[in-house]
Amino acid sequence: MAGLAVSKRRCAALVALLFLALGAFSWSSRNNYYSALAGTPPEGREIAITNIPFPHPRTGALLRALLTGKRDQLDRKTTAAFRKAGASHILALSGLHLGIIYLIITRLLFFLGNSRRASIAKSVITVSLCGIYTAATGAGPSIVRAFIFITLAEIGRNCPGRRKSGANVWCAALLLQLCAKPSVVSSIGFQLSYLAMLGTFTLFPILRDWYPSAGPSKDRWNPMRRMWEAMALSISCQAFTAPLVWLRFHTFPKYFLLSNLISLPLTEALIAGGLVCIGLEALKIGPHLLTWAVDYLSELLCSSLETIASIP
Repeated sequence: MAGLAVSKRRCAALVALLFLALGAFSWSSRNNYYSALAGTPPEGREIAITNIPFPHPRTGALLRALLTGKRDQLDRKTTAAFRKAGASHILALSGLHLGIIYLIITRLLFFLGNSRRASIAKSVITVSLCGIYTAATGAGPSIVRAFIFITLAEIGRNCPGRRKSGANVWCAALLLQLCAKPSVVSSIGFQLSYLAMLGTFTLFPILRDWYPSAGPSKDRWNPMRRMWEAMALSISCQAFTAPLVWLRFHTFPKYFLLSNLISLPLTEALIAGGLVCIGLEALKIGPHLLTWAVDYLSELLCSSLETIASIP
């Protein structure tokens, strides 16, 4: 009983610490919170990207757009291909990008182990790094939504014995974000972000379960099931965001399913490789093989979406 009481006190302390960090971040970013993609990232990061000797010039421009949200160096052909293929959300800095970075961070921290202290240390490091990235990129509505989700998820992960609900996280994040900035409710990025997550928490589990399960261990390595889950996730998000997109922009991407199946894994690999390239470039190490690999992924992503965009 004594050990359980100590565990609960530690859990409460962690919750208080992470919520305090979340509140401090919301207060500090209140002035630039509303403007999505309006932030200015550190100059050193952009210099590092432009200094990487990629074989194709648009690789650096695409990587800059994915990591900082700045698309001014992308040519019109590439931007139009992303838009026509239904993948323009990849170029707009959003919760998707922070989610990818969150996955990268959690995977890199595996060496800390799985003990209770290691779990708390992972959560603090992860939330801190994600908060720094969120503030550095301008704290747009979609990015802040993802940051709140991450913070609440890390709090829940370190509170054993408590029931975790995606709907509860969705409602709590919505409440916190509207309390921090009520006027953000009129932002299209805010609306699309929460609609997409609502589809993820409600429709996605239903579609995912349509594929028969062979057990957790086998499902993890079943490529057909992983493909179905990716399709189900894409359909779920599109089903909830499409009405608003049509209302605001009078358009609907016909090939969004094909575009997402191809572009999302390539984007995740491109961001991960790009971050490593930037880090090595900052250390004055020339990763020629990695540079070539990142450039290849960039060209594969762009050429694939250009092909999809050309389909009548």
